[in-house]
Amino acid sequence: MLTESDVRGLLENIQDPFLHKTFKETNAIQEIKIKEDKGHVSVKIALAKTGTAEQLQVQTTVVQVLKNAGAVSVGLRFTQLSDEEIAKHRDSQKQTTYIAIASGKGGVGKSTVSVNLAVSLARLGKKVGLIDADIYGFSVPDMMGIVERPVVRGEKIIPVERFGVKVISMGFFVEDNAPVIWRGPMLGKMLNSFFQEVEWGELDYLLLDLPPGTGDVALDVHSLLPSCKEIIVTTPHPTAAFVAARAGAMALRTEHQIIGVIENMSYFESRRTGEKEYVFGKGGGEKLAKELQTELLGQLPLQQPDWNDDDFAPSVYAEDHPIGKIYMNIARKIIERS
Repeated sequence: MLTESDVRGLLENIQDPFLHKTFKETNAIQEIKIKEDKGHVSVKIALAKTGTAEQLQVQTTVVQVLKNAGAVSVGLRFTQLSDEEIAKHRDSQKQTTYIAIASGKGGVGKSTVSVNLAVSLARLGKKVGLIDADIYGFSVPDMMGIVERPVVRGEKIIPVERFGVKVISMGFFVEDNAPVIWRGPMLGKMLNSFFQEVEWGELDYLLLDLPPGTGDVALDVHSLLPSCKEIIVTTPHPTAAFVAARAGAMALRTEHQIIGVIENMSYFESRRTGEKEYVFGKGGGEKLAKELQTELLGQLPLQQPDWNDDDFAPSVYAEDHPIGKIYMNIARKIIERS
């Protein structure tokens, strides 16, 4: 029959699902009782949060571990860790920085910016995740050349990794590029699933490619992630900057920190002559940054990435590409400002 020492040894390496610390580290195993004549083991365990789906997962794991070790029956009670214990471990945890990439209108290259910022942060050694939260206009998997789908491990979805970035997108769950015909509550549920049901692991940055404008998904992000930071993408055209200001104003009203503006399609530079043509005008990014009292993080010219048929990713710029270098500089500024 199992002894108290055996039970403790079997359970102490299980992790608290919220603190990601072992039961030994959090002193979670508070009581062990054994009825040898009946083969019954009773355990009291303290978690950071109780009454959750994660608690049910822990319960299943504990029961299975003890029964595999010879227990005939298992009784479990859960209680909550003390505030002091929770604070001690949360203080030692590395916090993920959430950054939403927003725009006032479509067609300004917001998803391209999201993809390349995520890849650039990963190239700088950061652990990065990317949520394609543009649920109607998902495009990130195609942009990054992702052909595989996520897998499910236990109760969690494992994101697809590409260029060192963990990616989740509505595009993974839609067959044959079918349209998504959903209303607000369903969108919010899907977005919440991207946070709660995906096994992200430890991340330095989690980027969200938001839909354009200030609709339901953007509102959900503002309520789900009150500490989220934002980057606003615009083109140099005055009208695009004017519309983008609405997305910026929404961020400010909900107390999200705007860490900068990125101006895309700033100009076209001829490879023959080096002459710059300002196809969409000038000044939109600077004007928007000034209005939002933030920094213009960078100006990206019009130019296509170099495609590689062996490693196809039609929207990802190589690190040594002129635009890839601009993205790397922007990523360094983001690290400094966040």
